[in-house]
Amino acid sequence: MKLTADVVLPSLRGGFGREYHHASEAPTTQRMLPEDAAHGAVALAERQTEGRGRLGRTWVDSGLMFSVLLEPTPPVADWPELTLVAARAVADAIGPEAAIKDPNDVLIDGRKVAGILAEASERVVLGIGINVGGTAWPGAGWVERDRLELLVDVLERLERGYDGWLSRRAVTPRAPG
Repeated sequence: MKLTADVVLPSLRGGFGREYHHASEAPTTQRMLPEDAAHGAVALAERQTEGRGRLGRTWVDSGLMFSVLLEPTPPVADWPELTLVAARAVADAIGPEAAIKDPNDVLIDGRKVAGILAEASERVVLGIGINVGGTAWPGAGWVERDRLELLVDVLERLERGYDGWLSRRAVTPRAPG
């Protein structure tokens, strides 16, 4: 089943994904989000032709490939922490067998099942790829989950994690300078 807006939107449990962009195929989900997209907007492609992971490795076919737009407040130096916030959301959605390999991979039994790539300018776009139902990558792992349920679960957990990250930043004393 394709994860089109008419399928995804009624299932969402939070604010993330309420602005939803879908493509059967796109170069990369990170470039699907328009300049005027709102905080929490999601772009999902069933297939990417130019998707990439860390170190420039390709990430074109997976069970679930999407990007989420975040508009965090400064200081920008804190923004790299959002990769770990996303990794925690993905790992928690997958289940207790999932572990995070810093800074941006999620593993099951030592095999990579998901990756997160954050790109920042005046906003942060988190690209998330999760192998669902199999993978063509030798040595990689995957999860057996319904793609819609997993997407909704990740988005809900990511929103909660992001809100918690904002709260922690608000109460943490910052050194001058």
